[in-house]
Amino acid sequence: MVTTVVVINTFISLILLFAAWQMWKLKGRIGRIADKLSAYERAAHAALYTAPERIDISQQKIHNLRQGNQGIQLQILQVRQIISLLLFGRRFWVRPFGRAGLGRGRKIVTK
Repeated sequence: MVTTVVVINTFISLILLFAAWQMWKLKGRIGRIADKLSAYERAAHAALYTAPERIDISQQKIHNLRQGNQGIQLQILQVRQIISLLLFGRRFWVRPFGRAGLGRGRKIVTK
């Protein structure tokens, strides 16, 4: 009877020793994971700490570029209008004063 109790207690002790060893390994893994997460958090904080200021600066630069582009777009529109007027005027200028009867590759016949 005493032998059975000693064997059962020894068996329970071995199971608990194994469980304690597994817990010890798990504690080490959790510690390494916590260290990695802390390092990631520090890196993310360092990267994102100046983000709001950089975003504000970028928005200001974009605003300035858009303001500059408005002037350029107006100039492009004016140049297009001038070219359209020149082409429109050329149609009327070439018809009355153009060389009617002369086409490509035709010779002028004089009598």
